Amino acid sequence: MTEPVTVLKAARWADVVTGEIHAPAVVVVTGNVITAVNPAQPPAEATVIDLGDVTLLPGLMDMELNLLSGGPGNPDGLPTPMHGVQDDPAYRTLRGAVNARTTLEAGFTTVRNLGLMVKTGGYLLDVALQRAIDAGWHVGPRIYPAGHAITPYGGHLDPTVFQRLAPGIMPLSVAEGIANGVPDVIAAVRYQIRHGAKLIKVSASGGVMSHSTAPGAQQFSDAELAAIADEAHRAGVKVAAHAVGDAAVRACIRAGIDCIEHGFLATEDTLAMMVEHDTFLVSTTYLTDAMAIDRIAPELRKKALEVFPRAKTMLPKAIDMGVRIACGTDAPAIPHGQNAKELCALVERGMTPMQAIRAATVTAAELVDAADELGQLATGYLADIIAVPGDPSVDIGRTLDVRFVMKDGQVYKQS
Repeated sequence: MTEPVTVLKAARWADVVTGEIHAPAVVVVTGNVITAVNPAQPPAEATVIDLGDVTLLPGLMDMELNLLSGGPGNPDGLPTPMHGVQDDPAYRTLRGAVNARTTLEAGFTTVRNLGLMVKTGGYLLDVALQRAIDAGWHVGPRIYPAGHAITPYGGHLDPTVFQRLAPGIMPLSVAEGIANGVPDVIAAVRYQIRHGAKLIKVSASGGVMSHSTAPGAQQFSDAELAAIADEAHRAGVKVAAHAVGDAAVRACIRAGIDCIEHGFLATEDTLAMMVEHDTFLVSTTYLTDAMAIDRIAPELRKKALEVFPRAKTMLPKAIDMGVRIACGTDAPAIPHGQNAKELCALVERGMTPMQAIRAATVTAAELVDAADELGQLATGYLADIIAVPGDPSVDIGRTLDVRFVMKDGQVYKQS
C-alpha cells in the first residue's frame, strides 16, 4: 500500500543545526518520515497543508517531567499532599493520559518520564502509558519511561518520607525503587528494565522537596552509584540522576552516570568535570522562578529560598563553559503545558534563542540516543514538526504559542 504524502508549506523553517531561519518552507512527509525539505519540485499527488505566516520547528523535547502527577485538579502544578496514598494506579494513569495530551499540544513531541514516588504494586505506570500512546489508543508524546526512581530509605522520592507516613503504612520494595546496598540497587535496576523502563532514574542527593535530607546531601554511596550505572549500561540504557549537591554531582560523574538532573549547587570545578566526561545537564531552571513555594511546608520553603538563587548563578556558568544542556522542566513542578517557559528561562540565563531550541531538539535527541531520527527538519528524520508564529530565533517567547503539531507524520493540532 502506498504511504500517504503530505506537503507542509509555511513562511519559514528553522535549521536547528546551523541556527539559521530559512524562507520559505516546503516540507514533504511520506508516511511518518520527512522525505524532502524545499525540493525543486514538490510531489504532485499529495495533501497540501498551507500554514501561512509561521515558522516550522522540529518537535520539542522535555527531558524531565512526570506525566502521572499534577495536571487536573492541580492548576498550579503541585500535587495534592496525600496523592501518593489517595490516587490508585488506574486513577493516576488516567491523570497521566490527560497530561500527555496537554504536553503534546504544547509542541513537545518527545519526553522522558522520570520516576514515580507512590506504591503501585510494582506496576510501571509510565510504561503502560507509553505503550498505549505507541499503540494509538491515546494522544500523547513519545515517552521514554524510567519506571520507579531508585532511592534509599529516607531518600528523596521515598514516598514514606515524602508523604510523612508512619512506619508500616506503605510497605515498599525494590519493585517501587526502594533499595539499600549494592545487591538491592542492582535488583531495582533489573526490575525496572525487566518491566519496560527505557532508562533509569536515581535519587543521588536530597532535594528541595524532601523532608528527610539536606538538598546537597549525597544519598547513595559511591559503590551503590557505580553499581547502578554499570547494571544499566550493561543492559544498554542510560542513567539520569537527581543530584542537587556538588558532592553528589561529582560522585555521579565518577560513577559514569549519563545525565545530571538539576545540578543546582554544582561548582565551576564540577561543571568542568561534566564537560570533560561529556555528562549531560538537565537544569530545570524555570522552576526556580515559578515554583509555587508559598504552598509548600515552611522547612521546604526555607530550602528553596537558599538553593534557588544559587541555581540561577550556576546555569550561566554551565552555559559559558560548554556543558551539554538539554531542556527539561520537572513538570508538574511547573504546570504541564507550560513546558516552553523553560526555553524562555534558558535564554534569560544566557543562551541565545537558537541555543535554547537546540537544547530542546538536537541535544535532547542525543541524550535519548535518537540523534539520527529526532530533533531536526531533515530528510530521513521522523516527521515530528510544530509551527509557531513569527521568528523564534529572535523571540523565544514564540514557542509558547504553538499553532500546529505533527508527531510521527500525524497531525494532532492545527489552528
